[in-house]
Amino acid sequence: MGDWKTTDGLPRRRRHRALSPWREHLRDTFWFAPTAALVLVFVVWSAATAADDAILTALRDAGDEDAVSDLLGIAEDAKTVVTTISAAMMTFIGVVFSISLVAVQMAAGQFSPRVVRIFVRSRITKATFAVFLATFVQSLLVLTSYDSQRDPALVASIPLVQSILTLILVGLSVVLFVMYVNSTLRLMRVAHVVDLITREALRVVANMPLDVSAEEPVGIGTNSGPGPGLAPETARFAHHGRAGVLRDVDIARLVRMARQSGVVLRLVPRIGDFVVPGTPVFAVHGGPVTKALRALSFQVSVGAERTFHQDLGFGLRQLSDIALRALSPAVNDPTTAVQAVDRIVQFLSSVAQRPLGALLHRDRRGTVRLVQPVPGWTELVDLGFTEIRGCAVSSPQVTRRLLAGLDDLLGAVSEDRRAPLVRHRTLLTQAVERTVPEAADRAFALHPDRQGIG
Repeated sequence: MGDWKTTDGLPRRRRHRALSPWREHLRDTFWFAPTAALVLVFVVWSAATAADDAILTALRDAGDEDAVSDLLGIAEDAKTVVTTISAAMMTFIGVVFSISLVAVQMAAGQFSPRVVRIFVRSRITKATFAVFLATFVQSLLVLTSYDSQRDPALVASIPLVQSILTLILVGLSVVLFVMYVNSTLRLMRVAHVVDLITREALRVVANMPLDVSAEEPVGIGTNSGPGPGLAPETARFAHHGRAGVLRDVDIARLVRMARQSGVVLRLVPRIGDFVVPGTPVFAVHGGPVTKALRALSFQVSVGAERTFHQDLGFGLRQLSDIALRALSPAVNDPTTAVQAVDRIVQFLSSVAQRPLGALLHRDRRGTVRLVQPVPGWTELVDLGFTEIRGCAVSSPQVTRRLLAGLDDLLGAVSEDRRAPLVRHRTLLTQAVERTVPEAADRAFALHPDRQGIG
């Protein structure tokens, strides 16, 4: 199904892919890529062994013992290199990743513990670790293929192709190591971190269906009544698994299950809510509970922390955390807070013209089958500005940037969405007037500036 764009310029997908939750969960793990690489290296080594055996057999059938002797000499020379590789690679892996983990820990302490997930989800990090391990295992496998026999007429194995493959992996490891170091150093730069967070947050917005209900609909979330256009509620399904954060739901399967049962499903908590056993998760509207709906509890993912996959507010949460850490007395880095505010304004601008409240997921015939609550405009504005506003009063650089951002948003939203922005602007102005004693300092702190202080 192709992508298309809406008036806000963001790409949209008509349907969610059924495997998207699994794909996202695998990206949040660090074991899958190295494990897949180890399996693949055994397959490639087997193919290389077969190629070496075929070359040796072909030369013997042709009676070319001189060529066999030459290949044996080349393989013996390569053995020295392969032995060195196998001895050094694991030490290299340990040193490189130990230093990198220290760097990531420093970045987490400087910005927010949530940024560690960027390291875990990094494709270059996983690729580097996977290729390093594959190179080490390949070198060990090649060493087992060497024959102690030196007579060209009696030798049973000449691992020439295997040795060449090992050298190729070493070259690839060097290239990936350079890329990995560059990626890790970028992770320690706040501009790169907030850019990654913002891009992932905007990707969540891009994947939202255009068809949504009215802002702040009745009955969405924990309210008992049905939302607009929904039939009366006939049943509820509670969570029976472990307690944790609702990470995502399998939208494609839920839509299919609701269509087969002729009902509409409503997700009661929002993605990112903490649920415990007994928490209502799904409400059924418009029909009886069928056998197919008994499997609803298997279509939700609950974990220890929030993810970006379907969580509209998680990006703002991380940006706000970075700004708050920067404004703390222990760090006192208002410039970092301004960079986080820049991205908060960018995210809010991207959803300024979008209807929010609840996503309506339809089946192929266009019938609504799943209602998913998402934060409304007021909630997103409060998430982005409330805590930062409370900590920014003593920093004129941040107050000036907040005022400029609020003014920009006020010019970009419709009249019905101006109230929360006006409220935050008024509260910020009043807080500065109460806190800053000198009139000149107050006037300076309340002057909007997109760069904070130049």
